[in-house]
Amino acid sequence: MPILAQYAVGSIQRYLIAEYCQLWTASGGHSLTYQTKKMARKRLYNLVNSDELKRRMLESKEARTTLSFYRYHQIKDPAAFRDELYLRWNRLGVFGRIYVASEGINGQISVPESNFEAFREDMYAIPWLNGARLNIAIDDDGKSFYKLKIKVRDKIVADGLDDQSFDVTKRGKHLSADEVNQLLDSPDTIVVDMRNHYESEVGHFEGAVCPDVETFREALPIVEEMLEDKKDHPIIMYCTGGIRCEKASAYYLHKGFDKVFMIDGGIIEYARQCREKGLPIKFKGKNFVFDERMGERIGEEVIAHCHQCGQPCDTHVNCANDACHILFLQCEACAEKYHNCCSQKCSDFTQLPEEQREALRGQVEFNGTKFGKGRYKALRKDEALAL
Repeated sequence: MPILAQYAVGSIQRYLIAEYCQLWTASGGHSLTYQTKKMARKRLYNLVNSDELKRRMLESKEARTTLSFYRYHQIKDPAAFRDELYLRWNRLGVFGRIYVASEGINGQISVPESNFEAFREDMYAIPWLNGARLNIAIDDDGKSFYKLKIKVRDKIVADGLDDQSFDVTKRGKHLSADEVNQLLDSPDTIVVDMRNHYESEVGHFEGAVCPDVETFREALPIVEEMLEDKKDHPIIMYCTGGIRCEKASAYYLHKGFDKVFMIDGGIIEYARQCREKGLPIKFKGKNFVFDERMGERIGEEVIAHCHQCGQPCDTHVNCANDACHILFLQCEACAEKYHNCCSQKCSDFTQLPEEQREALRGQVEFNGTKFGKGRYKALRKDEALAL
């Protein structure tokens, strides 16, 4: 039985033996060096230039489905599990970002529609992943990812918590979309956005508490302090797909909050259920997503504004100047004016010859070198590049 089911190393060993045999034959029967063996294992990673892969993805007519999933489970050998997973899902044409840790798996991926059922069967063949919810994207053009990356991490979500200090299995109650709407009608209910500030800026539930943070790790103690005198109130927490709230709800129950709830499947599943059942959607604006789409439309309202001119806008972009690359909101008019950059300085920089840009890297300060994600608010946007 392969490692996905039993954590043995059979499939990977067979794969590497086959690779070693090919390389041995190519070497004329000479002994394989350490570097040659390393080359064989490197094939468990993508080696094609990212710009080329992105170009192929944008030009491709292949229909793809974007989805996310997660599950907490003790994995004995995350590195071996990661290699086996890459080997199998790469063959199915899966793109995306997957984190594997001793505590479980967290993935955001896209799958060719023609291979979707094969992928589902392969995933559910892993006993502890059988039945895991696949959160299908709501607003999807199939261009969400352009390569497969599977990384081994200490945790599948960076929360900064000591899991030994509280019972991580004692979590808040999951709510369906209908239950969420009913509880939101109560004036005592507090709804908390457990995402980062640049996520909630473009979309959130009506009346939500939205902490001004850049990471989930920051949010946990800040939210606790904000709600210190409301521990007896019903608290609904939510995030994109639910994973952040699994651990957060357990943490707040441990901290003495009595009535902790979380939206089952996060914003994505809430919106799907509302549309399927004809329920009113109480989420306003856009759901930020961590892929090439940058967001998916939930509500028709545009609640954010362009960081450069202040016009209504909820389109996240990264500055076209790779030396800056700051995440910010930009309308079409400003994109044209600043050549898809966050400032005139960055726009000027992108017009320089490549050799000059390389020489200036690290010497010129851009918005991306002094502000965190989404912190840029058009300060000195018209300041030109001084050489």
